[in-house]
Amino acid sequence: MVGYLNILLRLAIWFLLTSDFSLANILIGISVALLLPRGVTSPGALKDWLRTLGEVLVAIPQAYGEALEIMVRPHAHEAVTLEQVKPRRTPSLIFLDIFLITFTPKTIVQRYHNDGWYEVHHIRRRPTP
Repeated sequence: MVGYLNILLRLAIWFLLTSDFSLANILIGISVALLLPRGVTSPGALKDWLRTLGEVLVAIPQAYGEALEIMVRPHAHEAVTLEQVKPRRTPSLIFLDIFLITFTPKTIVQRYHNDGWYEVHHIRRRPTP
């Protein structure tokens, strides 16, 4: 099941990059998704995938809300923090985590550290005490 989720993730990235849903492009995308090498890491647990996909669904309305908030009340303060990667994350799940953090308008991942940390840039209305 996790292998299918990896293929769907690759196919979704393909469609985001090409913005083309023609039959030829769908066939090319499926071919690319199947031909890309698979990592040697152990596959992520199905519950980790489902939890992350649920977080993606929650992030969409949150992103719209944050974008509206930034337009109505501009944010002038910035901060850079380190956030720890969740345990047992495969490279695909780490990619989805980075996507989720960067998807919302107030945050962006500046750097991923191989020792298990994300360097995240935040904008805020006021500096945190």
